[in-house]
Amino acid sequence: MEWLAGLTSVADWIGSNPVWFPLQERSDSLVEHFERAKGLAGEALAAIGWSSHSPLLNEPDSTDRLIGRIVRREEAVSARPLQQYGDRLLEDVQGPALLLVEAPMGEGKTELAFLAHLRLQAANRHRGLYVALPTQATGNALFGRALAFLGAFAGDVPLDVQLVHGGAGFDERVQHLHDIHGAPGESVASSTWFSQRRRPLLSPYGVGTIDQALFATLNVKHHFVRLWGLSNRVVVLDEVHAYDTYTSGLIEALLRWLKALGSSVVLMSATLPAQRRMALLRAWGVAPEAVPDLSYPRLLLADDAGLRGATFASRRLPPIHLEPLAEDEESLAACAAGQVAAGGCGALIVNTVDRAQRIYRLLRERLDGAVELHLFHARFPADQRAERERAVLERFGPGCSRPQRALLVATQVAEQSLDVDFDFMLTDLAPVDLILQRAGRLHRHERTRPAAHEEARLFVAGLLPERLPELTATAWEFVYEPYILGRTWALLSREAVLQLPDDIDRLVQAVYDDDELPADLDEQARGYIEGEALGQHFARRTQERQQSLNIALDPAEEPQNAYVCKPRGSEEGEGLGLTNRTRLGDDAIGLVPVHEMEGGWAITADGPVFDLERPMPDGWAKLLFARQLRLSRAAVVKHFQGIEAPAAFTEHPLLRHLKPLPLTDKRYVIGSLTVRLDEEQGVLYEKDSSPRTEDL
Repeated sequence: MEWLAGLTSVADWIGSNPVWFPLQERSDSLVEHFERAKGLAGEALAAIGWSSHSPLLNEPDSTDRLIGRIVRREEAVSARPLQQYGDRLLEDVQGPALLLVEAPMGEGKTELAFLAHLRLQAANRHRGLYVALPTQATGNALFGRALAFLGAFAGDVPLDVQLVHGGAGFDERVQHLHDIHGAPGESVASSTWFSQRRRPLLSPYGVGTIDQALFATLNVKHHFVRLWGLSNRVVVLDEVHAYDTYTSGLIEALLRWLKALGSSVVLMSATLPAQRRMALLRAWGVAPEAVPDLSYPRLLLADDAGLRGATFASRRLPPIHLEPLAEDEESLAACAAGQVAAGGCGALIVNTVDRAQRIYRLLRERLDGAVELHLFHARFPADQRAERERAVLERFGPGCSRPQRALLVATQVAEQSLDVDFDFMLTDLAPVDLILQRAGRLHRHERTRPAAHEEARLFVAGLLPERLPELTATAWEFVYEPYILGRTWALLSREAVLQLPDDIDRLVQAVYDDDELPADLDEQARGYIEGEALGQHFARRTQERQQSLNIALDPAEEPQNAYVCKPRGSEEGEGLGLTNRTRLGDDAIGLVPVHEMEGGWAITADGPVFDLERPMPDGWAKLLFARQLRLSRAAVVKHFQGIEAPAAFTEHPLLRHLKPLPLTDKRYVIGSLTVRLDEEQGVLYEKDSSPRTEDL
């Protein structure tokens, strides 16, 4: 029913446009009327960029040659073992399939996903590809690689591709692709029709956040349009370990829908706990007893012929020496300053924005002008965040011009799916899988290292073996489950060296499978981990699991019962009544910083003035939209939820779900809390010391 509802809605959107279908009699006979209507339909589909289906791979080719084309290398390329074994599994694929890829960071999983799309599309006539990632930053990073992949295989067939998340409209690559849509000789473009709200997943090719796909499983407006858009596609879900129990439950619901809709799926992770692996396979209909016991790294393929798998060798990374640190910010800043003084490029990844900003200020005072200091987190206006993301990739990505001495201070936005490389790294204590993900950016690329950093070293704040770190004052317990943090601390603090990839699976399974804690553990810490923290863990997991079951639509339900007791709500960011969420966490609100000036408001402190009570010109609305940010500080959300947006926002489609953040001298005061916008540090909260997790 949902498939038909999606098709009908899209056909109505196109067919009801009088530009393409003017209100008039077309012919005297039904036959002539039908032929004329078909002609108009063809013209309409061409106008919006809806091309006829054509597979990217039309002739058989070897794994090596296909990988060479995917990475755009003219010289001969040898596929890595992961890609070779994956392609062998796909050789005789029968029907839509699930490919589960567990392999270390930097092993070529993304290239295998593109290769799997070629094979699965050729075998099943899948109409396209959607790659879903955890964050906008990771989506942006992979979008460029997807463009290169499509460009290598498009030939003369026009392809539409979309960047699918809330900030896509101000990505320069997307704007360029909009401009060339329909231009002769351009094979890869991006139609503005597909770019409109709720339509991007209709485009045959896309890269974006997993949230955009998960809305298809929720009772939100036109969710069936998203389902229809994802049907008969290859859907890649990257970093499938990176979600809590609630979102993981929605992912399982999405897998059931995708199988029912005839899609194929590629699941990828470097650090997947066994319980999550089995839950994902069960969602696809794989019986637990059918799953072979394979060593890491491993591949599993489930299709109409059954389940088969493979294990393979992966390249050994240089040993990573673990160095424990105290969790206080002074210790982290002092260690980082000492390391960068010896040359090279380093990263300091912490768990909250507030902590990143404070450490950045400490380092700014300590470091001289010869050290490049970068700050990257999610509490910048969207256009500035995009600029900082590009700067990070330009300075620390592959083939970049690296500075002699540089330090990146970042939150979790830098821990996954960004192809960046550092000579040394410092990190807050986090769940073991995320620490390993962060470590995957350490000595990632082949290059000559400064003498002081020839050995890879990972400094971990809060890993001192003699005591459990402070979880409240650091706000870590508000970000991650104390039970998983405690087990990570207990097991990882007894390690001196990480040997990747060998230790990845061992450590992840030890932390998440409830292995015995070390015998020499402090008894007070053991009591906390196995008592209070464990109880909270079970309660939270049970609650989140039930929440996902309560809200997700089930494809196995009869149509008349499918929506019973499933709450009807708006999508996140719409601000209309009940919100159906793809992720749990604090409420957030979309704000646009504007500067209060004499006679009105301005986008920048020295820019032209406009009136928020008058209709907003499209050009200015786009500039304001590009400046949006989402804040989740409780006092901020409550305050702005009680304020009505001005006419300039409510009457413009780009701005109607946003509200202005009016700044006087770059500040906005809410009781004892001051919200300050700093060009260098992003949004700062001042005069309120209560620990919170904010906008990771």
